[in-house]
Amino acid sequence: MTTERITIRQLARLSGVSIGTVSRALNGYADVNPETRERIIRLARELDYTPAAAARSLVTQRSHVIGVFLETGEGHPDLQHPFFHEVLVGVKNVIGAGGYDLLLFASERPGNGYGDHSYLKRARHHNVEGVVLFGVDPDDGEVRRLVRSEMACVGVDVELAGPKTEYVISDSASGIGLAMRHLHELGHRRIATITGMLDKKPGTDRLRAYRTEMQAVGLGYRDEYVAYGDFYVESGHRAMARLLELDEPPTAVLTASDLMALGAIRAVAEAGLSVPDDVSIVGFDDIQLAGHVHPPLTTLRQDKAGLGAEAGRALMALIDGETDLPEAVTLPVELIVRGSTAAPPSGA
Repeated sequence: MTTERITIRQLARLSGVSIGTVSRALNGYADVNPETRERIIRLARELDYTPAAAARSLVTQRSHVIGVFLETGEGHPDLQHPFFHEVLVGVKNVIGAGGYDLLLFASERPGNGYGDHSYLKRARHHNVEGVVLFGVDPDDGEVRRLVRSEMACVGVDVELAGPKTEYVISDSASGIGLAMRHLHELGHRRIATITGMLDKKPGTDRLRAYRTEMQAVGLGYRDEYVAYGDFYVESGHRAMARLLELDEPPTAVLTASDLMALGAIRAVAEAGLSVPDDVSIVGFDDIQLAGHVHPPLTTLRQDKAGLGAEAGRALMALIDGETDLPEAVTLPVELIVRGSTAAPPSGA
């Protein structure tokens, strides 16, 4: 299969029409004969045609644009999660200093006239020089097609493997270890967790680390102490309410995100209990609100801007043809102790 980009001029010649007719057909103009439109669209799909974004890029072969694919699952407000804000700022600052602009792709299923969804076709359509990927499934066929291409790709919390790929991630395992030892040293023995989405690497990594650390501190693993969430507030609220209904509820809960921790704090209050007098709660992220809620949240601080900066630096290096980059960059996590953790209630 050829990797050369077919031009609109070639598509027009093969279709037997003018360049203007091809452009109008692909952009949905009504003044094109339906049979002609169908023939052009069918041929464009067969030839994997993706139009260039700008005339300048056709001449220079450089767009100096980096794309971002951000997917957090149906029903999740993606950009409203503060984690992504700070990571994207880190990406923007680094690539901006390197002379690049940032293009945020709008949705997973765009309403364009160029066939079915394809990460690679969309990236080529806008002539981006590389892409940053958040939240995508690395085993998805279209993601694999993208990373197997010559497109430079960097994943944030997404493990990628291809000819021009790297990924950046926080050290979830060591962070969970810090939090578990903190709670154990306070005297907690009934420690539960609220997970993130288990189809995402941070979710599985943090749950695996919780299980490992429960054994490391000499506590037995209990299935009922694992409640499942999705990194967002309402799932933390629901999960905490379920944990409080147990015959032997936990005295401490380690959540996989700060937003879920905030939902858990609300559930504790609605049950007539208090944090940390009755239940200690630990978050993960250290979003800007974490130190300003009541009580201030003990949490694991990710270097969110640092993740974005590392992703930006790696992507520019891949675009420049560097080949000696590491497969992954892992950033440390820091325990920030605030008011949401304390010794368990007496007799617990």
